[in-house]
Amino acid sequence: MAAESTAEDVVVLVDLANTLGVRMWLDGGWAVDACLGEQTRKHADVDIVVTESQVAVLVAALCDKGYRDVPRSDTRPWNFVLGDAYGHEVDFHVVALDDDGNGIYGPVENGERYPAASLGGTGTVAGRAVACLTPDQQVIFHTGYAVDDEDWADVSRLCTRFGIPVPDDYATFVARDHTGDDTP
Repeated sequence: MAAESTAEDVVVLVDLANTLGVRMWLDGGWAVDACLGEQTRKHADVDIVVTESQVAVLVAALCDKGYRDVPRSDTRPWNFVLGDAYGHEVDFHVVALDDDGNGIYGPVENGERYPAASLGGTGTVAGRAVACLTPDQQVIFHTGYAVDDEDWADVSRLCTRFGIPVPDDYATFVARDHTGDDTP
């Protein structure tokens, strides 16, 4: 079972990557909070983006600290989780950078990627500057699946703070918030 991921966990991971010379970006919930400059909710793990050419270095360093594979049904070479005995988890999103700086996520034929511009985000966690996905890309990545209240909380904060249009995937939540009806 995953333990709550703390801002200190994020800073330790960022410091480890920096010490190793590994280029890493926060993704997921911690990236949202980094862009907002504050922790807005609890996090079960730390989602990161790391390059294919550097992933082995970071994995080895975490394994030296007691992290091991966390079996999941969606584990793939480009998306896997490592966890320690205390329930801390790091969710890896592995990309291969193309000549234009886009992060190709998984097999090229899947067409999934992190656009180069999306890897230019910065934010803060516990007062520390961190690299993360840009707010607009985080909003895009929060679409295309069955969204929930936690997704809406992240997206609404990003859209409000950064003037990003709310995606159509969240129309039910927008309508609910305007009417006061709390049923999704």
